[in-house]
Amino acid sequence: MEDDKHEVKSFKELGLVEQLIEACDSLGWKNPSKIQAEAIPHALEAQTGSGKTGAFALPILQALLADQHAFFACVLSPTRELAIQIAEQFEALGSSISLKTAVLVGGVDHVQQSIALGKRPHIVVATPGRLVDHLSNTKGFSLRTIKYLVLDEADRLLNEDFEKSLDEILNSIPRERRTYLFSATMTKKVQKLQRACLRNPVKMEVACKYSTVDTLKQQLRFVAAKHKDCYLLYILLEKCESTSMVFTRTCEATRLLALMLCNLGLNATPISGQMTQTKRLENLSKFKAGTCPILICTDVASRGLDIPSVDMVINYDIPTNSKDYIHRVGRTARAGRSGVAISLVNQYELEWYIQIEKLIGKKLPDFEAQEEEVLLYLERVTEAKRLSLMSIKEAGGHKRRREEDVGHKFHGKNNKSKRR
Repeated sequence: MEDDKHEVKSFKELGLVEQLIEACDSLGWKNPSKIQAEAIPHALEAQTGSGKTGAFALPILQALLADQHAFFACVLSPTRELAIQIAEQFEALGSSISLKTAVLVGGVDHVQQSIALGKRPHIVVATPGRLVDHLSNTKGFSLRTIKYLVLDEADRLLNEDFEKSLDEILNSIPRERRTYLFSATMTKKVQKLQRACLRNPVKMEVACKYSTVDTLKQQLRFVAAKHKDCYLLYILLEKCESTSMVFTRTCEATRLLALMLCNLGLNATPISGQMTQTKRLENLSKFKAGTCPILICTDVASRGLDIPSVDMVINYDIPTNSKDYIHRVGRTARAGRSGVAISLVNQYELEWYIQIEKLIGKKLPDFEAQEEEVLLYLERVTEAKRLSLMSIKEAGGHKRRREEDVGHKFHGKNNKSKRR
């Protein structure tokens, strides 16, 4: 029963000091989100981003005010972009208290990061592999003084890719600390780490498991694999005023689709784990700023990133893990806004789609389109894809060159008049 539970109306009610309340206001956070209202009071009890980042950043900053020393907290993130975003929010919230942060991620100059550590920051935000690298190789750097450890997107941090690094980090930090685990899904590995690392843990849930918001309009279209590109173009032209994220299964597909759409006159740019960090951030910034309305991405962009206004998500490739569907479509219809998610399902992906239906507990309505109209694009799409494949082949093994080229070959703006 949701009976008489008091709804928190302000950050002041959560017990934050005035400096942090003002910092929240400067970021446009007028009222606490659900996760902040749940997590902050528990986080503040033992002290004698969107909402999730604030839920752990605000209590840490309040504790830092009472006990200021270097290497006070460490935040771990599974992706570079999320780590950079977390650090930016810490800096914004801590601007009035001269907060110092260091970001340790791959793809960024190692020496510059070592210099930043030499300035003895209060907060270290890192991806696990690069943090272990600095613990091993940067003279004078250790985490023996940290009071807080945060594992953001903990379910992803606990997969096999990060297991060895995470073990090394946990062996390098004090046992007497406060640990926050933030996870979109409570996997067995998260529960195991919770039992092993946390004392008197408090568990908070702010949404039903694997749910999608009511303001999200979800649709699907069963298509032949050979016609999927035509449907993608058709949808993007039908929704030409929308900002769209198009999810693919592989890094190679992001590059190919972005080139193909650029050859068709649409303004599209890719982001994937194979790109340089500089280029990933550059392309993401273009999308967030609205200068490039179509982002072709892998699941590296499905979680955590603060992209406030995404009108449409297209699953060009259905995810093989049904839970990833929830994360992908959650990129739109955020913070009370409406949004659309359209999934293209071919004959080889039906089994994966059935698992998604079971997870969300409903069948999705069809995306209405006349196939004869869609296939009017077949010749153009085939030629654009041929040119894109040639371009990639000609670039050969020069991966960096391929990345730099994609997104700079725009032939015009997204224009519905080009449909015929």
